[in-house]
Amino acid sequence: MSAIYPLRQQWLGNIRGDLLSGIVVALALIPEAIAFSIIAGVDPRVGLYASFCIAVIIAIAGGRPGMISAATGAMALVMVTLVREHGIQ
Repeated sequence: MSAIYPLRQQWLGNIRGDLLSGIVVALALIPEAIAFSIIAGVDPRVGLYASFCIAVIIAIAGGRPGMISAATGAMALVMVTLVREHGIQ
């Protein structure tokens, strides 16, 4: 029983704060993903799908405090060349 308590505290210790921060990040991620997909020259839906998939994978695999798992300007600049040369696939 004592081995389960730290795990429960880690996952369920701050539900209100975790939900609020998740909602704020999700709302901030939408325009960011759309903007960076336009910069990269792909359909905005591609950016939204990719950002959603990354967020779900990080949520399941477990992230760290302060971990950046969203689209960034540097990735958008790299993606422009990759999409132009190799396509979306």
